[in-house]
Amino acid sequence: MGFVTGVRRGGRLRNHFEIALIGFIALSITACGQQASDKTAEKPRPQQAGQPVNSYATAGHILGARAAVVAGDTRAAEQHINAMARDYTRAARIRDFRRPVDHEAARVAIRPLPGVRSAIWADADNLLVMVDGQKHRNMDMIDQVCLALEPLGDTLGVVVNLQDVAAKNGDEATTLSRNCQLPEGERAFLQAKRQVDAVPPEVREQFKKMQRE
Repeated sequence: MGFVTGVRRGGRLRNHFEIALIGFIALSITACGQQASDKTAEKPRPQQAGQPVNSYATAGHILGARAAVVAGDTRAAEQHINAMARDYTRAARIRDFRRPVDHEAARVAIRPLPGVRSAIWADADNLLVMVDGQKHRNMDMIDQVCLALEPLGDTLGVVVNLQDVAAKNGDEATTLSRNCQLPEGERAFLQAKRQVDAVPPEVREQFKKMQRE
């Protein structure tokens, strides 16, 4: 009798465990679906450079290269080495000079963007984009410009400078600048910061402070 009771009890426990396991799997699938949905809903962002090198990715490339060498697959080994070198150069903010963005193709690519009036290159790195109104003078617009340029080459060598052609005062006329792949104020390796505005922002702020006093 005790054996039968134990079997029944064990069966109930097993059933409870199976129900709990099914519930856990269902919740996991729901959570994964929610995460995928959230990622899908996110706005596309430009490529990012200057991030620390992923040590796990580096170890994977090293092991992959060794395995390829042992197997005699020199092409696969070279691919792993090149990928590892690319990770380090991007972390060091070194642009790929083999893939420069063509200037004329860049102007054609961003011309259809809403709010863009015109675009010209101030030099090899600095792209001046004239926008129509303050609602287009923001980091989201710079992201859109950079995304449009990505198929043309390495945008780590491009600094986008937004200027509002409809500006009503000095603050609105101030140029908003950013390297496509770096945070505001940072530049790629050996990329100089160009003063685009006639009056530097620091001087403008100092003048405004004097007026308040």
